[in-house]
Amino acid sequence: MNKSDLIAEVRKYLKNKNDAQAVIECVLSTIVSGLRDDAKVMLSGFGTFKIVKKKERRGRNPRTGEEIRIEKREVPRFIPSQIFKDAVK
Repeated sequence: MNKSDLIAEVRKYLKNKNDAQAVIECVLSTIVSGLRDDAKVMLSGFGTFKIVKKKERRGRNPRTGEEIRIEKREVPRFIPSQIFKDAVK
């Protein structure tokens, strides 16, 4: 399922494609802005979005085998709730 499919599913409840698209855009942009502000975004029964800080480390260039330095960075992470995990089983 992609974003268009999700909008189509929401449209079944709202009866209007523009409203459905606005709802999906609002939810996604709210999650992104919450993560940008270093906040956890917890959706009860679904899961938690959060930012994880990765340390600097060494790696290898797969083409040349040369050792490289991978800088520290922050990456988004999603942790599904137990309810979500059970529903997918």
